[in-house]
Amino acid sequence: MVAKKKAAYKRILLKLSGEALLGKQSSGVDPEVANFIAREIESVADLKVQICIVVGGGNIFRGLEASSQGMDRTSADYMGMLATVINSLALQSALEMRGLPTRVQSSIEMREIAEPFIQRRAIRHLDKGRIVIFAGGTGNPYFTTDTAASLRAMEINADVIMKATKVDGVYDSDPVKNKNAVMYKNISYIDVLTHNLKVMDATAISLCRDNNMPIIVFNMQKKGNIRRAICGEKIGTYVGE
Repeated sequence: MVAKKKAAYKRILLKLSGEALLGKQSSGVDPEVANFIAREIESVADLKVQICIVVGGGNIFRGLEASSQGMDRTSADYMGMLATVINSLALQSALEMRGLPTRVQSSIEMREIAEPFIQRRAIRHLDKGRIVIFAGGTGNPYFTTDTAASLRAMEINADVIMKATKVDGVYDSDPVKNKNAVMYKNISYIDVLTHNLKVMDATAISLCRDNNMPIIVFNMQKKGNIRRAICGEKIGTYVGE
C-alpha cells in the first residue's frame, strides 16, 4: 500500500495573475479556467492545508498601462483594484460550486459583495477550513497585487507564497522567446532583484526577503501541480535566502 502524502505546509497563500483566468479569451474570465483552478484546489482538500488566494486584475484592466496612456495613475490603479474584485467573485463562485467554503475579503469596502479585510477575521476563517480570497489589492494606488500577496502572507502568517504562472518556474530569460532559457531550481531574493527577474515586483520581493517568506513559482496549468507543491515535491523554482 502506497503511503499517503502529507502537506509540507500548514497555511499557504496562492498568488494568481489575472491573465491566468483569460484562457482562450482576449479579456474577462474564462469559466473553464476558473473551474480548472477550483478543481485543482479541491484536489488538496484532504490535506487540510489552509489556503488563501490573491488574484490580479490584468485580464480586465491594468492600471499601469492605462496610466502610461495618459489616465490619472491613482484613478487607474483603483480601477485595477476593482478588477481584482470581479476576478475574486468569479473564483469564489467556481470554488463554491464544488462545495468549498469561501470568503472574499476586500481592502476596498463593499459590504454587499465582500467582507472588509480584517486580519483576525481572515485567520479565523482559515482556522475553520474556509478558503479566503483577498480582493482589492492593498487598497492603495501605486502598489501591485504582487505586493498585496506578500503583505497578506505576512499578516496571516503563511508558511509560503505559491506563485502560479504559465511556465514551469523562474528562467534566466523569457522561455517563450528564448528556447535556450535556463530554469532555476533555487534562487535567492537578491539574485532575483539583481538580475531583474520577473518573479514578482521589487517591492514584493523585498518584503519577502525582509520577512524571510519563501516563494515557490510553479506552472498552474499542469494538472496536479498545486498538490505536488503543497506536498513539498521539488517542482518549479524556490525563491529564498
